[in-house]
Formats: sequence, C-alpha cells, structure tokens
Amino acid sequence: MSDVKTPMGRLMQGVIPYLAVPSADDAIAFYRHAFGATVRGDVYRDERGRVLNATLEINGGALMLLDHMAELGEEPARGSHSFTLQLVSDEGEACWNRAVAAGCTVTVPFDTQFWGDRYGRLEDPFGLAWAINEPSAANIEIHR
Repeated sequence: MSDVKTPMGRLMQGVIPYLAVPSADDAIAFYRHAFGATVRGDVYRDERGRVLNATLEINGGALMLLDHMAELGEEPARGSHSFTLQLVSDEGEACWNRAVAAGCTVTVPFDTQFWGDRYGRLEDPFGLAWAINEPSAANIEIHR
C-alpha cells in the first residue's frame, strides 16, 4: 500500500461504502493499524462526541464511517454474506499479513485462485468481511 495521498476530489468518486458501526473511533484506529488507513478531512461529532462523519482513505479509495445511532432507525453495519470490502493491491501479501497481525480472522486463506490472482478473505473485529486481491500479471489490466 502506498503512502501517496489522493486529492480529496479524486477520492470522493465512484461507489463509496458508508458504514454505521458501533464505535467509529475504534474502527478508525483498527483500520489505520490493519489497512494503513488515513483520516481525510475533519471527523465531525455531535454534542455527545459521537462520530457523525469520518472519511478514511485506504489503498487510494474512500471508506466513510459514523457511529451507529439507533434513533436514526437503521441497523449497524455487520458482517454478512451480502457484501465484502475488497482491497486490490500489487502488494497483496504485505497487506494480508498486516491485517492478520492486526487481528483480522482468516476466512479464506490468501492463495493463488483459479482465475490467477492471489486472493483471500478476512473478517475484522467488527464482523465485516474484507478481501485482499493481488492481481496476477495476466490480470493486471483488468484491475487498473
């Protein structure tokens, strides 16, 4: 993963996951440690100190978080089989090792898959599914 910062305008494009989690501060700290996340912009809070909006940059993409607030009538994000947060990196093994060392649980080992890429799945301490994909030389253009 690169330490190069993406301009905010470029970061805020495409489809961006926006997750309500039980503790956004804990998630931010964990994602910094596990995935090298950088907080972009201000973290906005309500009068009780709850996170209303935080933007993280992970591997050149955005992930937005807020504290789950039951009064908003929505359920907190939690693991399911309906979505996976995926990181595509030329340094997949290093990314994988960092996430595992930080406390992610392996659900599919990081290995070469039938389509040629190295790929594995993890679950973070918040119950969310992550995948790390390292493109093979044959598939590198598909991922760019």
